[in-house]
Amino acid sequence: MLTGDSADHESSVSAAAEDLTHSDGRRRKALLVLMACLGAGAAPHCLGPLRGLIPAVVAALLLGAYSISTLRSGGTPLRTEQEKDSESVPAVDVLVAARDEEAVISRLVEAIARLDYPADRLSLWVMDDGSEDRTPQILEELSRQHHFLNVRRRQRNAGGGKSGALNALLPQLKGDWMLVLDADADLNPQLLQRIQPHLRSSAWGAVQLRKAVLQGDASWLTRSQALEMAFDAEMQIGRIAKGGIGELRGNGQLLRREVLLACGGFNEDTVTDDLDLSFRLLLGGHAVAVIWNPPVQEEPVTRWSALLRQRQRWAEGGLQRFLDYWPSLLSNRLSLRQQLDLLVFFLLQYALPIATVGDLMASLGLWQLPLLWPLSVSTLTLSAVGLGRAGRQSSEGPPLPAVTPLNLLVANTYLIHWFLVIPWVTARMALRPKRLVWAKTVHAGLTVSS
Repeated sequence: MLTGDSADHESSVSAAAEDLTHSDGRRRKALLVLMACLGAGAAPHCLGPLRGLIPAVVAALLLGAYSISTLRSGGTPLRTEQEKDSESVPAVDVLVAARDEEAVISRLVEAIARLDYPADRLSLWVMDDGSEDRTPQILEELSRQHHFLNVRRRQRNAGGGKSGALNALLPQLKGDWMLVLDADADLNPQLLQRIQPHLRSSAWGAVQLRKAVLQGDASWLTRSQALEMAFDAEMQIGRIAKGGIGELRGNGQLLRREVLLACGGFNEDTVTDDLDLSFRLLLGGHAVAVIWNPPVQEEPVTRWSALLRQRQRWAEGGLQRFLDYWPSLLSNRLSLRQQLDLLVFFLLQYALPIATVGDLMASLGLWQLPLLWPLSVSTLTLSAVGLGRAGRQSSEGPPLPAVTPLNLLVANTYLIHWFLVIPWVTARMALRPKRLVWAKTVHAGLTVSS
């Protein structure tokens, strides 16, 4: 490792040049995606007001049928049972990258202390990533109380964001599995015992826990997020059941250590390390399981402005991975079922919102009615069905909001924000150079439900 001011400067200049080159490549690809999707949204207007509806109707039927069948497959979420035999359990290292987390870090450490797991098979590793609040002092006090807690610290400008902080911990880990948590996470004390079948199975390279929102009934915004997270887990379980892919969601992800190392660790050149790693696991032939119960609990975002910043980061990271890995995604490294699954959800999540903007622009320019509305309506109908289905599942942890017509209407309307975020983020990626920074969600220290 290079040391000293001169070496650090040389390393940072080289990394900056490499990031700029990579950023320019992504910008060109993002511009191509933007123009293609805008053009696809505007093109049907050349067919006239009636025939121009045909592409949207056909797409709605095909994409809608696939998505509904995915929801149907998700009707029986993966569940777990507590392991009863005396076989040695795998060692687990819990990883947390913490920056300015004085409101929640004590709660997290106590949650790990409550886990029902052999003491010699469980360790907690916290990377204090240059905190400027009381996080270092709190961690120092807690490390004197809990021998399983290992605290490391690096400078605030060390680089790589959360991925860099987690990568700095990897050389010290010896466990079979790594459980990556956000600082606001809370867990069922029996969680690690109950998911033993997944941890002992060679079928899974990673396991993602369903994300359950604390105090989900506090407001319309938190209710919508709680149902959205449940819908996401329900859809993922259905995708896996149909031979599609499962994806990591950052908080509550368990990674087989040897698999992560084989994939090269956490990518420091992305704004969403979990989404990027999902694709690298997929291309490496390592399946991701999604578990409904027990979930990982986390705080909701309580302000609309903060939520939009979070969703812009998620949208950027989600598109970034398609731009980075698309040649491999089209290769024979994936099955046709996996490629179909990726295509359908790329079209619904990314192409449709951008194409809708192209449709509206053409409508205004030609004084015609929009033509993509059948596809948009079918997508919103699907999300309403999915929200209702997920909200009725038997769930542990914080209770899900009641599936009332009003809650479903509000939550489904709330999901329309993706139709604004995706085009905006894609345009920004295409037109503006990207500087990678740590963009964390502020945690308030909400009371954990019993």
